[in-house]
Amino acid sequence: MKIGIRAEDKSKSEKRTPLVPDDIVELNKNGFSIVVQSSKQRIFSDDEHRKKGIDVQNDLKDCTVIFGVKEIPMHVFEQDKLYIFFSHVIKGQTYNMPMLKHMMELGGTLIDYERIIDENNHRLVFFGYYAGLSGMINTLWSLGKRMDVENIQNPFNKIQQAMTYHSLDDAKNVIREVGEEIKKHGIPAAMHPLVIGFAGYGNVSQGAQNVFDILPFKDIAPDELKQIANDPSVADDVIYKVVFKEKHIVKPKDVNYPFDLHDYYKHGLEKYDGIFDQYLDDLTVLVNCNYWDEKYPRLITLEDCQRMWSDDKQPRLQVISDISCDPHGAVQCTIKPTYPEQPTYVYHPQTGTAIDGFEGHGPVIMAVEILPTEIPRESSIHFSHVLREFIPALVNADYKLSFEELNLPFALKKALILYHGKLTPDYEYLNTYL
Repeated sequence: MKIGIRAEDKSKSEKRTPLVPDDIVELNKNGFSIVVQSSKQRIFSDDEHRKKGIDVQNDLKDCTVIFGVKEIPMHVFEQDKLYIFFSHVIKGQTYNMPMLKHMMELGGTLIDYERIIDENNHRLVFFGYYAGLSGMINTLWSLGKRMDVENIQNPFNKIQQAMTYHSLDDAKNVIREVGEEIKKHGIPAAMHPLVIGFAGYGNVSQGAQNVFDILPFKDIAPDELKQIANDPSVADDVIYKVVFKEKHIVKPKDVNYPFDLHDYYKHGLEKYDGIFDQYLDDLTVLVNCNYWDEKYPRLITLEDCQRMWSDDKQPRLQVISDISCDPHGAVQCTIKPTYPEQPTYVYHPQTGTAIDGFEGHGPVIMAVEILPTEIPRESSIHFSHVLREFIPALVNADYKLSFEELNLPFALKKALILYHGKLTPDYEYLNTYL
């Protein structure tokens, strides 16, 4: 069974790869046959592969299994092949239903990285931590740019967009310098107190906080936020950091029942109301790291934005970093995803429009859909090291068997969305969207 690593083509800035050269070499030594499709934009060049003895091909027509990162154009799919990539179909995403339907017509088999999970529903193969790392670099950069537009001298304008750095370490070194400047000179009076809120505490949030925590900061609880944010006498040589969990952003509709996390996950809006609007006026930056779907309340609605930016009001909130990037989702004013070439826009609440850049009467939205590709070498190495452990089981399975008999381990079988052109039992609900 020959395995091909495809050249990414959804975006010109997509540089990641699911398997890096060193891991391909080790797998090939162990009897596997892995080749890569030639690519001019992949972070690991064709020559890097060739020097390690890896075959580089113009196409993957002789491969039975195709690995990618992002969605694949419909004309690329071939009859009866196995594809593994982030398909973005499990929510019934309208824009990817034609792709899924075409794969079904071709008798294709689809495994989605996002659904490779353990028995406790924890994801096993992911880029999320690196989205957080890259996203936080871009968040601080966006804050500096916004302050520049408002003619406020600030230390953050030393930080550049994540993709401009040679490595993650280079970016962190610049942020350390900014931290030293804050310790020495304090936050500019026009920005003080500077409060950054993180919605979520999973892998994405941990990555974002890893970068943020390089700066001098003080943790505060959500119930301290209003007092701190409106007290100019608090220390100005730190940034105030607040992390919001589910219990802070919703409350039970029935006042006689306490908040219960599992109950909230199960029932969402049916039994809980969103209460995050109480924090919005006191944040300088909101970093959204939460998974969201329609059964849950939003963090910020269009009505919230209209209230905050009505008339000539200048609220404290300057930047919304939607690392999770669910357009019209938890952050409803994320009305479109962005890409590294043009990573930000200003949402204008009174007109519902978005203007690229940092200038305008509304929040700066940073919602890059493919954030890990801004630190492509590090994120690809991490992803590959995890993914390679699944290759033997994936290749050695007997795909002539029925789905029920298929000898894949739980994690891979759970991620099998299509099998020989048919939706597997866990994903038959997608017929509704098709």
